Amino acid sequence: MTRGTTNINRLRRVDRWMAHEPSIAAALAADARPIVVDLGYGARPDTCVEMARRLRPVAPDLQMIGLEIDPDRIVAPIDGVRFALGGFELAGVRPQLVRAFNVLRQYDEHEVAPAWSQMMTQLAPGGLIVEGTCDEIGRRCAWVLLDADGPRSLTLCWSPAHTGRPSDLAERLPKALIHRNVPGERIHELLVTADRCWDNAAGQTVFGPRARWAQTLTLMRAAGVDVAIPRRRVVDNLLTVPWETVAPRG
Repeated sequence: MTRGTTNINRLRRVDRWMAHEPSIAAALAADARPIVVDLGYGARPDTCVEMARRLRPVAPDLQMIGLEIDPDRIVAPIDGVRFALGGFELAGVRPQLVRAFNVLRQYDEHEVAPAWSQMMTQLAPGGLIVEGTCDEIGRRCAWVLLDADGPRSLTLCWSPAHTGRPSDLAERLPKALIHRNVPGERIHELLVTADRCWDNAAGQTVFGPRARWAQTLTLMRAAGVDVAIPRRRVVDNLLTVPWETVAPRG
Protein backbone atom coordinates (compact mmCIF):
# COMPACT_ATOMS: atom_id res chain seq x y z
CA MET A 1 0.00 0.00 0.00
CA THR A 2 1.35 3.43 -0.94
CA ARG A 3 1.40 6.33 1.48
CA GLY A 4 -1.30 7.95 -0.61
CA THR A 5 0.13 11.46 -0.54
CA THR A 6 -0.95 13.54 -3.51
CA ASN A 7 -1.59 17.12 -4.53
CA ILE A 8 -3.97 18.65 -7.03
CA ASN A 9 -2.12 19.21 -10.33
CA ARG A 10 0.86 17.18 -9.16
CA LEU A 11 0.97 15.05 -12.32
CA ARG A 12 0.30 17.82 -14.85
CA ARG A 13 3.66 17.38 -16.58
CA VAL A 14 3.27 13.70 -17.35
CA ASP A 15 -0.35 14.32 -18.37
CA ARG A 16 0.74 17.05 -20.81
CA TRP A 17 3.37 14.73 -22.26
CA MET A 18 0.91 11.86 -22.68
CA ALA A 19 -1.63 14.12 -24.37
CA HIS A 20 0.95 15.06 -27.04
CA GLU A 21 2.89 11.79 -27.36
CA PRO A 22 2.18 10.17 -30.78
CA SER A 23 2.62 6.60 -29.53
CA ILE A 24 0.04 7.14 -26.81
CA ALA A 25 -2.38 8.76 -29.25
CA ALA A 26 -1.98 5.70 -31.49
CA ALA A 27 -2.59 3.32 -28.58
CA LEU A 28 -5.76 5.16 -27.58
CA ALA A 29 -6.97 5.28 -31.18
CA ALA A 30 -6.87 1.47 -31.38
CA ASP A 31 -10.26 1.26 -29.67
CA ALA A 32 -13.37 3.41 -30.02
CA ARG A 33 -13.71 3.42 -26.23
CA PRO A 34 -10.18 2.85 -24.93
CA ILE A 35 -9.68 1.79 -21.33
CA VAL A 36 -7.25 3.94 -19.36
CA VAL A 37 -6.07 2.93 -15.88
CA ASP A 38 -4.54 5.16 -13.23
CA LEU A 39 -2.88 2.74 -10.82
CA GLY A 40 -2.36 3.90 -7.24
CA TYR A 41 -4.11 7.29 -7.36
CA GLY A 42 -3.65 7.76 -3.62
CA ALA A 43 -5.72 9.09 -0.76
CA ARG A 44 -7.68 11.44 -3.03
CA PRO A 45 -8.80 10.88 -6.66
CA ASP A 46 -7.87 14.37 -7.90
CA THR A 47 -4.97 13.46 -10.19
CA CYS A 48 -6.95 10.58 -11.70
CA VAL A 49 -9.83 12.88 -12.63
CA GLU A 50 -7.34 15.43 -13.99
CA MET A 51 -5.72 12.74 -16.16
CA ALA A 52 -9.07 11.86 -17.72
CA ARG A 53 -9.80 15.51 -18.44
CA ARG A 54 -6.42 16.04 -20.11
CA LEU A 55 -6.66 12.90 -22.26
CA ARG A 56 -10.25 13.36 -23.45
CA PRO A 57 -9.24 15.80 -26.22
CA VAL A 58 -7.20 12.88 -27.61
CA ALA A 59 -9.76 10.14 -26.85
CA PRO A 60 -13.19 11.69 -26.09
CA ASP A 61 -14.84 8.36 -25.28
CA LEU A 62 -12.13 6.91 -23.06
CA GLN A 63 -13.14 4.77 -20.10
CA MET A 64 -11.10 5.98 -17.12
CA ILE A 65 -10.59 3.68 -14.15
CA GLY A 66 -8.69 4.57 -10.99
CA LEU A 67 -7.31 1.58 -9.07
CA GLU A 68 -6.21 1.37 -5.44
CA ILE A 69 -5.31 -1.57 -3.20
CA ASP A 70 -6.70 0.20 -0.12
CA PRO A 71 -10.47 -0.35 -0.08
CA ASP A 72 -10.93 2.74 2.10
CA ARG A 73 -9.76 4.91 -0.80
CA ILE A 74 -12.39 3.72 -3.26
CA VAL A 75 -14.93 6.48 -3.93
CA ALA A 76 -18.05 6.93 -6.05
CA PRO A 77 -17.62 7.88 -9.74
CA ILE A 78 -16.55 11.46 -10.48
CA ASP A 79 -16.93 13.18 -13.88
CA GLY A 80 -17.22 9.86 -15.69
CA VAL A 81 -14.24 8.32 -13.88
CA ARG A 82 -14.90 5.17 -11.87
CA PHE A 83 -12.79 3.76 -9.06
CA ALA A 84 -12.12 0.17 -8.09
CA LEU A 85 -9.96 -2.14 -6.02
CA GLY A 86 -6.87 -3.40 -7.80
CA GLY A 87 -3.11 -3.60 -8.04
CA PHE A 88 -0.56 -4.67 -10.64
CA GLU A 89 -3.03 -7.23 -11.99
CA LEU A 90 -5.06 -4.17 -13.11
CA ALA A 91 -8.30 -5.61 -11.73
CA GLY A 92 -8.51 -7.94 -14.71
CA VAL A 93 -9.16 -5.21 -17.29
CA ARG A 94 -7.26 -4.91 -20.59
CA PRO A 95 -6.29 -1.25 -20.88
CA GLN A 96 -4.80 0.63 -23.79
CA LEU A 97 -2.94 2.88 -21.35
CA VAL A 98 -1.77 2.60 -17.75
CA ARG A 99 -0.25 5.35 -15.63
CA ALA A 100 1.51 4.08 -12.47
CA PHE A 101 3.08 7.06 -10.72
CA ASN A 102 4.78 7.15 -7.33
CA VAL A 103 3.90 3.49 -6.76
CA LEU A 104 7.10 1.52 -7.33
CA ARG A 105 9.27 4.10 -5.58
CA GLN A 106 8.29 2.39 -2.31
CA TYR A 107 9.38 -1.04 -3.57
CA ASP A 108 12.85 -2.59 -3.77
CA GLU A 109 14.67 -2.53 -7.10
CA HIS A 110 14.38 -6.29 -7.59
CA GLU A 111 10.58 -5.99 -7.39
CA VAL A 112 10.33 -3.65 -10.38
CA ALA A 113 10.67 -6.20 -13.18
CA PRO A 114 7.95 -8.53 -11.79
CA ALA A 115 5.58 -5.58 -11.33
CA TRP A 116 6.27 -4.37 -14.86
CA SER A 117 5.75 -7.89 -16.21
CA GLN A 118 2.44 -8.32 -14.42
CA MET A 119 1.10 -5.07 -15.87
CA MET A 120 2.50 -5.80 -19.32
CA THR A 121 0.66 -9.12 -19.55
CA GLN A 122 -2.64 -7.31 -18.92
CA LEU A 123 -2.29 -4.72 -21.70
CA ALA A 124 -4.61 -4.64 -24.67
CA PRO A 125 -2.82 -5.17 -28.01
CA GLY A 126 -0.65 -2.13 -28.64
CA GLY A 127 -1.16 -0.89 -25.08
CA LEU A 128 1.35 1.21 -23.16
CA ILE A 129 2.43 1.84 -19.56
CA VAL A 130 3.83 5.07 -18.15
CA GLU A 131 5.61 4.27 -14.88
CA GLY A 132 7.44 6.92 -12.95
CA THR A 133 7.84 9.28 -10.06
CA CYS A 134 7.82 12.97 -9.23
CA ASP A 135 8.37 15.36 -6.35
CA GLU A 136 5.60 16.43 -4.02
CA ILE A 137 4.29 19.26 -6.17
CA GLY A 138 5.23 17.91 -9.58
CA ARG A 139 8.06 20.23 -10.55
CA ARG A 140 10.45 17.36 -11.28
CA CYS A 141 9.30 14.12 -12.90
CA ALA A 142 10.77 11.02 -14.52
CA TRP A 143 9.05 8.11 -16.22
CA VAL A 144 9.57 5.00 -18.28
CA LEU A 145 7.36 4.21 -21.27
CA LEU A 146 6.72 0.47 -21.66
CA ASP A 147 4.83 -1.74 -24.08
CA ALA A 148 4.07 -5.46 -23.91
CA ASP A 149 7.71 -6.27 -24.73
CA GLY A 150 9.33 -4.08 -22.08
CA PRO A 151 10.67 -0.55 -21.56
CA ARG A 152 10.95 1.68 -24.62
CA SER A 153 12.18 5.05 -23.36
CA LEU A 154 13.01 7.23 -20.37
CA THR A 155 11.79 10.81 -20.04
CA LEU A 156 12.94 13.41 -17.56
CA CYS A 157 10.69 16.46 -17.27
CA TRP A 158 11.03 19.52 -15.09
CA SER A 159 10.02 23.10 -14.49
CA PRO A 160 12.61 25.32 -16.19
CA ALA A 161 12.32 27.94 -13.48
CA HIS A 162 12.80 25.64 -10.52
CA THR A 163 15.70 23.36 -11.47
CA GLY A 164 19.32 24.37 -11.62
CA ARG A 165 20.87 21.48 -13.55
CA PRO A 166 19.63 18.36 -15.37
CA SER A 167 21.26 16.11 -12.76
CA ASP A 168 18.90 17.59 -10.14
CA LEU A 169 16.42 15.05 -11.55
CA ALA A 170 18.53 12.17 -10.18
CA GLU A 171 16.60 12.03 -6.92
CA ARG A 172 13.35 11.51 -8.87
CA LEU A 173 14.51 8.74 -11.18
CA PRO A 174 12.21 5.70 -11.42
CA LYS A 175 13.02 2.85 -9.05
CA ALA A 176 14.57 0.83 -11.89
CA LEU A 177 17.28 3.49 -12.26
CA ILE A 178 17.55 5.54 -9.09
CA HIS A 179 20.16 3.26 -7.50
CA ARG A 180 22.09 3.07 -10.80
CA ASN A 181 23.19 6.69 -10.83
CA VAL A 182 26.81 5.76 -10.12
CA PRO A 183 29.96 5.81 -12.28
CA GLY A 184 29.94 2.99 -14.81
CA GLU A 185 26.17 3.02 -15.32
CA ARG A 186 24.50 4.49 -18.41
CA ILE A 187 22.08 6.73 -16.51
CA HIS A 188 25.02 8.35 -14.74
CA GLU A 189 26.75 8.92 -18.07
CA LEU A 190 23.60 10.51 -19.47
CA LEU A 191 23.26 12.95 -16.56
CA VAL A 192 26.95 13.85 -16.69
CA THR A 193 26.65 14.58 -20.42
CA ALA A 194 23.46 16.59 -19.90
CA ASP A 195 25.14 18.72 -17.21
CA ARG A 196 28.20 19.31 -19.39
CA CYS A 197 26.10 20.37 -22.37
CA TRP A 198 23.96 22.55 -20.09
CA ASP A 199 27.12 24.32 -18.91
CA ASN A 200 28.29 24.77 -22.51
CA ALA A 201 24.91 26.30 -23.40
CA ALA A 202 25.27 29.02 -20.74
CA GLY A 203 25.43 31.67 -23.46
CA GLN A 204 21.70 31.13 -24.04
CA THR A 205 20.83 32.02 -20.43
CA VAL A 206 19.92 35.57 -21.43
CA PHE A 207 17.03 34.11 -23.46
CA GLY A 208 15.73 32.05 -20.55
CA PRO A 209 16.06 28.44 -19.32
CA ARG A 210 13.92 27.00 -22.11
CA ALA A 211 16.19 28.46 -24.78
CA ARG A 212 19.23 27.24 -22.90
CA TRP A 213 17.72 23.74 -22.68
CA ALA A 214 16.93 23.71 -26.40
CA GLN A 215 20.60 24.43 -27.09
CA THR A 216 21.57 21.74 -24.58
CA LEU A 217 19.58 19.15 -26.51
CA THR A 218 21.30 20.19 -29.73
CA LEU A 219 24.70 19.81 -28.07
CA MET A 220 23.75 16.41 -26.66
CA ARG A 221 22.68 15.23 -30.09
CA ALA A 222 26.01 16.46 -31.49
CA ALA A 223 27.78 14.50 -28.74
CA GLY A 224 26.12 11.31 -29.96
CA VAL A 225 23.24 10.99 -27.50
CA ASP A 226 20.02 9.84 -29.15
CA VAL A 227 17.82 12.51 -27.57
CA ALA A 228 14.37 13.41 -28.85
CA ILE A 229 14.05 17.02 -30.02
CA PRO A 230 10.50 18.31 -29.39
CA ARG A 231 8.86 19.61 -32.56
CA ARG A 232 6.21 21.58 -30.71
CA ARG A 233 6.59 24.46 -28.31
CA VAL A 234 6.80 23.03 -24.79
CA VAL A 235 6.49 24.71 -21.42
CA ASP A 236 8.58 22.03 -19.68
CA ASN A 237 12.17 21.00 -20.14
CA LEU A 238 12.09 17.47 -21.58
CA LEU A 239 14.84 14.89 -21.97
CA THR A 240 13.70 11.69 -23.70
CA VAL A 241 16.08 8.89 -24.71
CA PRO A 242 15.62 5.28 -25.83
CA TRP A 243 15.74 2.77 -22.99
CA GLU A 244 18.96 1.27 -24.37
CA THR A 245 20.67 4.59 -23.60
CA VAL A 246 20.06 4.19 -19.85
CA ALA A 247 19.44 0.46 -19.33
CA PRO A 248 21.27 -0.87 -16.26
CA ARG A 249 24.53 -2.72 -16.84
CA GLY A 250 24.83 -6.15 -15.31
